[in-house]
Amino acid sequence: MATPYFEFEQDFVGSLRCIPMSVRHSLDTCGVKLKLAHWNLLTMAERQALVEWPCDTHESAQTYREQLQALITKRSGAPAKTLEVLATPPWKNVTAIPESVADKFQDQGIPLSLQQWAKLSELQRFALIKLSRASHENNNFIPAVKEFGLAECLTE
Repeated sequence: MATPYFEFEQDFVGSLRCIPMSVRHSLDTCGVKLKLAHWNLLTMAERQALVEWPCDTHESAQTYREQLQALITKRSGAPAKTLEVLATPPWKNVTAIPESVADKFQDQGIPLSLQQWAKLSELQRFALIKLSRASHENNNFIPAVKEFGLAECLTE
């Protein structure tokens, strides 16, 4: 991906008023529960830094967590809550489609094969998992499916 943002996020990436998927992926990778209220306390430069900081190895995830918690503590007076970091998160698994994702595709009448799932980038799989959760608004599910080339048959 040339940009750390998806096309379906373009309505807010200019202002970074919402937490982009790339940052949400980093948060789950480093084990920090960042609320939108926390995000909104950060400066634009701090938000952009969170987009750009690496978080793809154990060491970089630890650094990301420490730097993020320092920022949140500085802005809010207390660190953010922490999350369990899964040894094998579902977005890294290319041998099985998570049930929530399979169900969402089925509900939308869109076929998704294991081969299609495996060909997606880790961040794309992460996004589909997040967009498939029952608690999510799901406004961006269909735009993401189209963007990822999984539903050429769908029209605008």
